Amino acid sequence: MTTKPIAQSSEVPDLRKQIPTRQAAIGLALLVTFLWSTSWVLIRFGLKEVPALTFAGLRYSLAAVCLLPFLLTVQNRQAVRGLNRGQWWMLTGLGVIYYAVAQGAQYLGLVYLPLASASLLLNLTALVVVGFGMILLAEAPTRLQWLGVILNLVGIVMFFYPPTFTGQDWLGIAIVMVGMLANSAGTLMGRSLNRSGSIPPIVVTAVSMTIGAVLMLSTGLATQGMPKFSLASWGAILWMAVVNTAFAFTLWNYTQRSLLAMETTIINNTMTVQIAILGWIFSGESLTALEIGGVILVSLGAVLVQLR
Repeated sequence: MTTKPIAQSSEVPDLRKQIPTRQAAIGLALLVTFLWSTSWVLIRFGLKEVPALTFAGLRYSLAAVCLLPFLLTVQNRQAVRGLNRGQWWMLTGLGVIYYAVAQGAQYLGLVYLPLASASLLLNLTALVVVGFGMILLAEAPTRLQWLGVILNLVGIVMFFYPPTFTGQDWLGIAIVMVGMLANSAGTLMGRSLNRSGSIPPIVVTAVSMTIGAVLMLSTGLATQGMPKFSLASWGAILWMAVVNTAFAFTLWNYTQRSLLAMETTIINNTMTVQIAILGWIFSGESLTALEIGGVILVSLGAVLVQLR
């Protein structure tokens, strides 16, 4: 009598191919937005000592170094070798647009704008992603989700009314708008890469982040040089690199296997509430009644989008 061998492939789940449930993806995405919200506060203080592009380049370069060892596993090496030319172009584009341009512009924008203002401008990403997501990804929102998007944008208008920007603010707005458009394009590219589940999230994150980080750091060092760092600045950069970047962006790519591009964008918009609260706590950036109303509408819109 012979015993039947255990088919380990059916017993042990392959994490590379797992698709998170919708509820799990929403929860993980909210965790990521909280981590990213704390980054904005750390960036705000760090920019007083370190130039913006150099700060961003160091953060993402250290995060990429943390991720590279994971590419040395057998499964991930096979995944990298299996990438076709089109996938390599997509990963390269994601690195340049989503990391180098989008993140670099956000850092520069914070030099000229308060936390809440820069965050709310980035919420316009939702409108761009919804429009192009319908065309490029064939992901159309439901009526309830359209209502959520509209409330989200009305909240942004309320927050900025009446406009009282100075000349320096307008420069910050222009920089952040460039970051918003790059963030929108990166969101669509990330969803396109991740929704098929054919590339492990760690590979998507490590390859694209390395490309973007090298471009950011080289640009920062060439234009701004390497400043002297205090121990506190190094601590902030290391924390953001390991937890808020390497770990958080890998989770974000994982959630994009289940959530539509528009849904991840609206979840990302909840950072407005978190950043406004953190800015009030740590930076003394007070909010008026109209601004609070805008934050509430942004939050309500995010909830409605997730009720499809």
